[in-house]
Amino acid sequence: MIRVFGAGTGAPLAAEAVEALAGATLVVGARRHLDGAALPAGAGRVVLGPLAPALDRIGKHLAEDGTRVVVLASGDPGFFGIVRALAERFGPAALDVRPGAPSIAVAFARLGLPWDDAVVVSAHGRDPRTAVNVCLAHPKVAVLTGPGAGPAELAAGLLYGSQERTLVVATALGDPEHERVERLTPAEAAGRQWPDPVSVVLCLDESRALSPVRTMAGPAAGPAGWALDEAEFEHRDSMITKFEVRALALARLGPRTGDLVWDIGAGSGSVAVECARLGAAAVAVEKTVDGVERIRANAASHGVYVRAVHGAAPTVLSDLADPDAVFIGGGGRELPAIVTACARRARRAVVVAVAALDRVGPVRSVLAAAGFVPEGVLLQSSRLAPLPGDVTRLAAANPVFLLWGVRPTAGASEGATQ
Repeated sequence: MIRVFGAGTGAPLAAEAVEALAGATLVVGARRHLDGAALPAGAGRVVLGPLAPALDRIGKHLAEDGTRVVVLASGDPGFFGIVRALAERFGPAALDVRPGAPSIAVAFARLGLPWDDAVVVSAHGRDPRTAVNVCLAHPKVAVLTGPGAGPAELAAGLLYGSQERTLVVATALGDPEHERVERLTPAEAAGRQWPDPVSVVLCLDESRALSPVRTMAGPAAGPAGWALDEAEFEHRDSMITKFEVRALALARLGPRTGDLVWDIGAGSGSVAVECARLGAAAVAVEKTVDGVERIRANAASHGVYVRAVHGAAPTVLSDLADPDAVFIGGGGRELPAIVTACARRARRAVVVAVAALDRVGPVRSVLAAAGFVPEGVLLQSSRLAPLPGDVTRLAAANPVFLLWGVRPTAGASEGATQ
């Protein structure tokens, strides 16, 4: 049996942990946990760094010595912790796990906030872009940090996305001498040098930090529907992606939590808003001032955040973080240049809506040249419309070509960002 005890968030080790340590022949843990525990004089000691050597040492010890292995881990070791690796290597039946208070729970407790509605993302050993995108898309996020993905890196990503967030940096939680919990803007956090151990970073939209009581933990349930009617958005002179087109565009974009989606030539921002409703971080690029205000109003009316960027593509795109997927709904004569710029940087997919047949070939060529597999359809729809006398006619919508390209390698990386 491998005994695993949660520690390090303020509470002293439980009596059963002290008893287990007294009889242990091998103790595994972070240096601060080992230094703070009373270890038997003859016990082996493994300081956690890379997991593979530690797991090998545990396996060898079990084979040679028996079952007196104790692992000390932070907080709840079953929550983004070492329990997963131990269970995969030795089997769940070999583990006796006694969790402590999770660092996230302690951090929110210091603020007097509930955390059942928080989105939790681990940036430890991962590209911080996923955590940044989650922070942009959701009003209450807890990020478990790691080397190269700490407060400064998260804040730097947020500087390009939203200044409307507060970062709460919790350092050395539970340490009576060194614990600090600080509220900062992204600009303030990005300019600091942060010592270890930073336990957790909370990212808050404080205007929405308290959600209504729900029956499920985590982020709010996804929308009951998508491809909303055009009447659900403020728009000018019917300049909006029709819901039939938007439905297929969303299917090809595949927006999800952790993604960043660009909506270029956004107009009303309907595509960006729908992507945000589905959990993705969304940026809407629009060249008109009134269009930018309209996008912000539509995002607010649907309870989501969309970063509205005023400017013309492709010029303004250089200031944006690389997207997972891009929707291009406008562009005019600059369309080939816009598609080229987006295709160079999109990680997964580019979707383009065009009305003119003459633009289909050039768009497909650009997508193919960038390494995408180009596909497309002509969408023609007729909606039911009432006539006097309780009869119905078909009202034809203007036909639209929806073109898209998906990187051949995108399927292999599904879920890699999570």
